Amino acid sequence: MAARTKLPAASTEAPIRAETTPDKNSGGISLAVVTTSYGCGLLALTTDAPDPRGFAQHIAREAAAADAGFALVFFSQALMDAQSLSDALVEAAPRLAFVGCSTAGEITPNGLEERHAVALLFPTASFAAASAMVENLSTSGLSEITGEVEAIKRSMLAHPHPSHHRNLFALCFIDGMSFAEEAVTSAIHWGLNDIPLIGASAGDDLKFETTTLIRNGKVASNCAVVVLIATDVPFQVFKTENFEPTAEKLVVTSSDPDRRVVHEFNAGVAADEFAAAVGIETAQLTPLSFASHPVVLRVGGEYYCRSIQKVLPDGSLSFFCAIDDGIVLSLAQPKGMVQSTRSAFKNVEKRLGGIDMVLGFDCVLRRLDAQNRQIFRDISDLYRENRVIGFNTYGEQYRSMHLNQTLTAIAFGVRLAAE
Repeated sequence: MAARTKLPAASTEAPIRAETTPDKNSGGISLAVVTTSYGCGLLALTTDAPDPRGFAQHIAREAAAADAGFALVFFSQALMDAQSLSDALVEAAPRLAFVGCSTAGEITPNGLEERHAVALLFPTASFAAASAMVENLSTSGLSEITGEVEAIKRSMLAHPHPSHHRNLFALCFIDGMSFAEEAVTSAIHWGLNDIPLIGASAGDDLKFETTTLIRNGKVASNCAVVVLIATDVPFQVFKTENFEPTAEKLVVTSSDPDRRVVHEFNAGVAADEFAAAVGIETAQLTPLSFASHPVVLRVGGEYYCRSIQKVLPDGSLSFFCAIDDGIVLSLAQPKGMVQSTRSAFKNVEKRLGGIDMVLGFDCVLRRLDAQNRQIFRDISDLYRENRVIGFNTYGEQYRSMHLNQTLTAIAFGVRLAAE
């Protein structure tokens, strides 16, 4: 069985990747799983072995030992098949509720990784969870989604949780290829009222083909999963981005809003106009180009990123966020990612009185930009030092907004009820 790293509640040290011993399961594969426990009670399990059954068995053992009733599971589809992982979890831990999705990179106790699977266990002593899956987003109405959220709230209020589980937050995970995140996020937020919400769009290792979500044995695409969690652990929801607008404007003069495709900027071919604005040849446009040169939209006095996904064969540009004719985008200049992210962690740490761990959803374009600017290791170390667990996304949700090129997160502090 994997060794466990235990972090004291008031520790300021980053979690150390635990030494593990091979575990022979029925498939004959030598499986190493790292288990890291945090002062607030949460446990993180990570593996890079392509063995969903073995990983599920480790999750089941740790969940039983910690009396965990709920788990979040994030996985690379290049490592594990969603159906196999879901089936294995149902078999190994039939009483454990779980929710998860595929990724475009993982954040583990060791920092930024690829081709990993991550599980986060929520012990019943400090956490209670209820969830729902909304299928067929292309045909679901906003009222239907809001109704599902309100049903979760009623379920949470009716369940006999300990009285100290009084603080609520919500998570949502959405198919990153559904083109529905704005409407879904807005509907979820409406149903939640004043309950803070963060979330992420599922990824598929930058293939941009099919992302997958799982919930209690159900596997689906074109869907969203909503989770409501009650806890006595203090927390802070926050976001951070690292860009500022320039005077360079790109006006959408022809688009396909349903597909999030821009055909023309400033009455010219979209890819050509964008390339000219950033000073490179159209043929040289890559995901790194878009990560390093985001475009932003001004809404209510604030700027929000509208990130470009890829160039289409006809020179159109596919976006991660909603787009429409007449929208005026500003070319953005990235600021120091390491400095801005470190500042965000310090601000949250001050408000919480110390960070125990962070559940974070980080745009894959931030990862690509960090690689392009040769600060990948610095960002990875910063996440490790601040105990971030999560994954790289195709979009982020924060309260009522669907965002790009942002880290949305919830930081947990020291559990006060035990003191």
